[in-house]
Amino acid sequence: MKAGSSLLNAVSAFALTAGIVVTGAGVATLAGVTIAEAAVVSRVEVRGNSRVDASTVRGNLTIKPGANFTNNDIDESVKRLFATGLFSDVQISVSGSSLIVTVAENQIINQVVFNGNKKLKDAALKGVVQSRQLGAYNDLIIQADVQAIRDAYSAIGRSDAVVTTRVVPVEGGRVNLAFEINEGDRTKISSINFVGNQAFGDGRLADVITTKRSGMLSFLTRKDVYDEDKLRADEELLRRFYYNRGYADFRVISSFAELDETSNEYVVTITVEEGERYVFGDVSIESTVPGIDSESLKGLIETRSGSVYSAKDVEDTILAISDRVATQGYPFATITPRGDRDYNNRTISVVYLVDEGTRAYVERIEIRGNTRTRDYVIRREFDLSEGDAFNQVLVRRAKKRLEDLKFFSSVDISTQPGSQPDRVVLVVDVKDQSTGEFGVGGGYSNNDGFTATIDITERNFLGRGQFIRASVGGGTKSREYTLSFTEPYFLGYRLAAGFDLFKTTDKSYKGFDEETQGINLRLGAPITENIYLSTAFKYSETKYSDYVLNATNIPSAPELAAVSRTVANGGHQIGALSYSLSYNTLDDQKLPREGISARFTQEYAGLGFDSDYLKTTAKASYFHMLSEQADMIGQVTVGAGNIISTGDNLRVFDHLFLGQETIRGFETRGIGPRVFNGTTNVGAAGGTTYFNGTVEVSTPMPALSRDLGLRLNVFADAATLYGNDIAAADFGTQRLVGNNMDWRASVGVGITWASPFGPLRVYYAEPVVKESFDEVKKFGFGASTRF
Repeated sequence: MKAGSSLLNAVSAFALTAGIVVTGAGVATLAGVTIAEAAVVSRVEVRGNSRVDASTVRGNLTIKPGANFTNNDIDESVKRLFATGLFSDVQISVSGSSLIVTVAENQIINQVVFNGNKKLKDAALKGVVQSRQLGAYNDLIIQADVQAIRDAYSAIGRSDAVVTTRVVPVEGGRVNLAFEINEGDRTKISSINFVGNQAFGDGRLADVITTKRSGMLSFLTRKDVYDEDKLRADEELLRRFYYNRGYADFRVISSFAELDETSNEYVVTITVEEGERYVFGDVSIESTVPGIDSESLKGLIETRSGSVYSAKDVEDTILAISDRVATQGYPFATITPRGDRDYNNRTISVVYLVDEGTRAYVERIEIRGNTRTRDYVIRREFDLSEGDAFNQVLVRRAKKRLEDLKFFSSVDISTQPGSQPDRVVLVVDVKDQSTGEFGVGGGYSNNDGFTATIDITERNFLGRGQFIRASVGGGTKSREYTLSFTEPYFLGYRLAAGFDLFKTTDKSYKGFDEETQGINLRLGAPITENIYLSTAFKYSETKYSDYVLNATNIPSAPELAAVSRTVANGGHQIGALSYSLSYNTLDDQKLPREGISARFTQEYAGLGFDSDYLKTTAKASYFHMLSEQADMIGQVTVGAGNIISTGDNLRVFDHLFLGQETIRGFETRGIGPRVFNGTTNVGAAGGTTYFNGTVEVSTPMPALSRDLGLRLNVFADAATLYGNDIAAADFGTQRLVGNNMDWRASVGVGITWASPFGPLRVYYAEPVVKESFDEVKKFGFGASTRF
């Protein structure tokens, strides 16, 4: 406790006649000694202690025997003793040449218990309070604990929780401390209102922010929990949203929540000012750095004159230019965009200024808030480390990478001054979130009946950033098991290495059971921020058993020939090398509204094993917002594939097959060349070439609240599969039908639900162009969830 100088002056006259004065706070002044004067004692005597050792008391004093001390030393000593939390009272006096320290010890907490808590378990509450078993009983700490418990309940939407304490004395000077909790009801958000928005409706803006209105399933999602920090983050999300759509003058006027205590519900109101919508005017680059040619950098500009202004395009341009000049030997160069608004024409001209920049170095990267994710998992996302040149562009890139990991609910990177003027400390604040998924999928197959798949995925295994997935699925005639693991930074480099173990059993082929097992080894690396290269080696072995034929269980002759050769050889082994190039600019991986996703793959099988072929596949999807107001998203997907033999004729099982995965409304292996035995369709023969395309439009479900997360999808699929390469001798008396480039097409509707359990998809597709021998499947569904 601290005694003010005015108090010391007031008692100075009394101190001349009394030996000592001790204030009510336990702070003493010495008789005849002012603050500026000094005194000396030969010994320190401790009184009143029973549990605390005298040496502990002496160790917290600034006064030592034989050394001069003043009233300031007494004041500091008292404060230190109180700061230990061990004492309820401290008095210091002088008797002759002795310093007398009299203490009253705090009681010891025998046990800490929580009563009335159901929504938050004891383990969670123990993590937020400071009071501990065998710790000192301290009123100030207990008051802070009460507030910490209330804050913990507010974080789960129970702002009206009431917390009191009860103290029960026990023997030995100890007490039991009980926190009595009345959890109350969930504090909900009844409505989220936007004021001042004209270009975008309330529903579209509600999709942008993370705070959500309470609904039927909010008790699962917890997105309707009001949090002031989350609302501040929502303001930033709204700014990004508007800035990337041309509204450079946008600002949030205010955002606040009002609690109706009678209903225990918040009403959130966000007032905005949109401003005018701008397009880019003239765009240029200027450099003051000798050796940097502005003309050579123009090809890096993402912003184009006449296109809608986008802050993201400006940031991407800054990143690209910064990378280029850094590789040219200018790590300290700064790229600053200078905007010139033309209010009459509603244009923004941008000049990118390349300057030398201030020479500063990263002294330390300090990581805070990660309770699960290891530090090195965060550090490796930075392209700079301690001692490197500080570059704000690289810091922003690291922030985006950390956000893209989806390991954290929030990521914030700030800077603090270092130990020297040219040193900077990077402070990375993160908050871990759930990274596990529990997936359930299903459907119905004419061949296999009802099918189901269950998988468990962890994207941040043991906090090491590793990916692991296990799944099992199948129907009445099939089973599939897989185990996958990926290390995203193999050998400390940005190389994603992993493996897939798999085993499948299939009794849907007529006349025999098929069992396949193997391993897939993978290695991948980013080439640019949007382009990714992956390579793989796959080995699999297929065996057949229960070889039984009857009048209603007849395989096709090519399948029978392939199985016979496999049985004779003891199995069929495939060894294949492959590579893939991926390109991804999607704005959101779960619900993309803008961007392109494309993939090109080639696989070569041979290497001395049984299959010999070269397979090439490609797929590209383009997403575009058709209506911001209606949140209507358009999607166009095209794909193609080809397989050619590099030895003898292809096996029937090496051919390409198409079905519901590519063209909805048709069964798996439902289209393409087929084998007939007389007039009987005995199975798909596969093809060597396919093309497919999809046009799809999705929009929030009409007449329902967007908070439900339901979207209506209308689609049209088309595909063709042809070019069978089975040896003619394998057909025997059977014949091949449909080996031509006849297209199939279907149209349909679907519903996608962003449920608390993950995205759930249901669709109905009607084939409108098909062949009589095609196999149809009009209904399908699937789901996945996080845990």
